[in-house]
Amino acid sequence: MQVNRVEKPCLTVMKLKRWERKECKPNSLPVLHKMHVRIGDTVKVISGHEKGKIGEVVRLFKHNSTVIVKDMNLKTKHMKSKEQGEPGQIVKVEGPIHSSNVMLYSKEKEVASRVGHKILEDGSRVRFLIKTGEIIDSKEKWIKVFKEKKETEKAESVS
Repeated sequence: MQVNRVEKPCLTVMKLKRWERKECKPNSLPVLHKMHVRIGDTVKVISGHEKGKIGEVVRLFKHNSTVIVKDMNLKTKHMKSKEQGEPGQIVKVEGPIHSSNVMLYSKEKEVASRVGHKILEDGSRVRFLIKTGEIIDSKEKWIKVFKEKKETEKAESVS
């Protein structure tokens, strides 16, 4: 018995430009890359025109390994008026930065460092800064990040 395979197009997670191609697995799902940064991490930009600046990761795009850092890599976007008689506007939007161009940053020691992984006595796997030994992942931090995210979503839905 012979089975005919039909290639399906990739399901998009983010709108791509015409020239961007997304790598797919055989089941037509996108290949997602592992990154050393997560939402809520403090990072330092190590290359590009924003080099040396420090900010917080707001959003991740795993299919092309890019991150959006708060108030960095600002692009101007010209918005058309939605209703007749209403003026158009120019909006500043944060653009993505490749994850290889950012390093995790320690606020206490004021130093950028690579990330390492280790398993604690209780069996939990955490990330830590190699230069300082400071543990990045903690339950309190994640709870705070998710609460902030929910609050911003509620504020956006009300507006």
